[in-house]
Parts: sequence; structure tokens; C-alpha cells
Amino acid sequence: MTEIEIGRAKRARRAYSFDDIAIVPSRRTRDPEEVSTHWQIDAYRFDLPVMAAPMDSVMSPSTAIAFGRHGGLGVLNLEGLWTRYEDPEPLLEEVAGLTGTDATRRMQEIYLEPVKAELITHRLHEVREAGVTVAGSLSPQRTKEFAKTVVDAGVDMFVIRGTTVSAEHVSSQSEPLNLKEFIYELDVPVIVGGCATHQAALHLMRTGAAGVLVGFGGGAAHTTRTVLGVAVPMASAVADVAAARRDYLDESGGRYVHVIADGSIGRSGDIAKAIACGADAVMVGSPFARASDAPGRGFHWGTEAHHPELPRGQRVQFETIGTFEEILFGPSRVADGTMNLIGALRRSMATTGYTDCKEFQRVEVVVE
Repeated sequence: MTEIEIGRAKRARRAYSFDDIAIVPSRRTRDPEEVSTHWQIDAYRFDLPVMAAPMDSVMSPSTAIAFGRHGGLGVLNLEGLWTRYEDPEPLLEEVAGLTGTDATRRMQEIYLEPVKAELITHRLHEVREAGVTVAGSLSPQRTKEFAKTVVDAGVDMFVIRGTTVSAEHVSSQSEPLNLKEFIYELDVPVIVGGCATHQAALHLMRTGAAGVLVGFGGGAAHTTRTVLGVAVPMASAVADVAAARRDYLDESGGRYVHVIADGSIGRSGDIAKAIACGADAVMVGSPFARASDAPGRGFHWGTEAHHPELPRGQRVQFETIGTFEEILFGPSRVADGTMNLIGALRRSMATTGYTDCKEFQRVEVVVE
């Protein structure tokens, strides 16, 4: 591992983002129709290795249902507007119309409304009744409070997602969430993150998680790097966590934990590069915010944007370019990698001769 001397008292290792690397074609190519993009985690099999991020600008009960029917996994934000208000549509409309510095302040006010357990149950039932896999997300801070409600509502996949999630949170103010005990007591698979280092990922895998989210501070709507100075380039982060998966596989005697890239997935090429670096799947936010049927109406924001004390995100505006279906499967009307994400992934795999995503993790990459 190459280290660089920043100054006499500090050294740092070199790390790479998805923009820094490229996938290398091999001697074999194949027809894109012969490529499989299937992904299976625990007992659940999906046509696409894609999770839609639990962000109010991207996922509502209706878009989670639609995304599930397209073959992906839509994750509902169980601390968002849909679990705070009976009818959040007027508020989504208001957020889309906010201007300037008023946006952050007004969003903080809107999200002060308490999360309601009965609305969590109602929203999850709505998705379940549609016959698709049900996934919901809570922050580590709210997991203890609402976990029983979420499980009782019949969730299939439980996501614990934060900017940084560790298996060793220390607090003198309150009893921290014991991830190992919590996951052991649940009857549903848990995906937890983010993390960005080999050691942190290994600790999360030892809690019994079915999947680990990789990344923090790298999303289009995040300003974590600016506010906290915290960020890790995603190509290196995914590769490090993939190494932890391999080490844990040996340590546990064969237990496989899925690696899910969550951050800096802005275009179709980023999906291919994430899998090439070792990810089993990706969690995508901003590309879906461009959908004409997304709840954000062309605007995109995450939970960090309305933090009551230290906002670490912003409301980003995108030009809407097509429906969810068109963004996933085309046809594309642009040449910048924002439409037909799955078609592009298929073609990338076909160009390098691989038949499925697991094989594609072995593809050669170069640093540009």
C-alpha cells in the first residue's frame, strides 16, 4: 500500500474515486442479451443489483412499489415525510418551491413533526399489499424506538443507514444500539452502513448483518466533506470493504456478506465500476431524482439536509429526463450515462465478456 508524506508528522495512503479508474476490455466479448444482472441477498432474488436510496426525493410508497415491479429493491425512509404526515404531497410541493437560504430553514421546520408508528405500519402495509419485497430504513438513533413497529408491519429487509455507522459507538449520554444483539434478535435480514474501511466493515459483518453499505459523504446531496471534512473516495472504499468480505468469509467458515456501494453513483458507468471494484449491488439516489415520477419533482435531498443542529446536505435541482422505467431501461435520449442504467451495465459486462455480476467483480481495472 502506497503512502504519501503530507508533512513530517502525517502520512496518508493514496485512494481512488470512480472517476480515477476505468474498466479494461478482455479478449472475449458476448451479446448483451446473454448477460444476467440478477442479485440475490438472503432469500430474496432481484432482477437488478440496484437499491433505490431511502430519500424522500426519490422513494414514496408508490415509487417503492414501482421500483420493486421493475426488479429492484426500493427502500422507504421510515423517518421521512411519509411517516410524519398523513398527506405529505403539499409539503413535497412546498419543498420544490423553496428558494435560497430559506430552503434549509424551512425543511428543518417541516421535519420537526414527530415520526408516527401508525404511519410506519400503514406505509409498509401499502407496499406489502402490492406484492413486492418490502424494505424500510431507520437511522441508528431511531432503530431501538421503532424496530418492533417495523418488524411487526412485515418488513422483508431492514436497513440501518447513517452517514457513519459503527459496531462500537461510544456514548456517555445514552445506551448505544448494540448491533450484534439487535440483529441476532431479528427474524429479518439487516443491511447496515455506511462504512468505508476494511476494519469498520469487518466489525459490521461480525454483527450478523446480511449486507454492508459502503460510503459516506459522497452523495450528490451531501456536504459532509465540506462540513465535517469526512469523505473517502469510493473505488478504494468498495475495494477495501470487498477485502473485508473475503476475510470474513474465511473467518466465519463461509458466511457471505453482501457489499453495497452507497455514494458517488451518479451515472451508469459508476454502477459498472462499483461492481468491478467488488460491490454486489449499488444504492442509487440522484439518478432517480431525475425521474419525472419521482416525489421530489426534480429536487433531491437527504436526511442530512434538514438536521436540526448541523445540516450536512443541500437540496439539489436536476432536470427531469424521463420516467423511472426509462432511466432504468431506456431508451436513452442522452449520451451522458443518466438513462438506461441497466442497459449500460449489461453492455459493460458484455464488452468485457462476463455473464453475471459476481463474475464481473474479477474484471481488470486501471488507474487513469
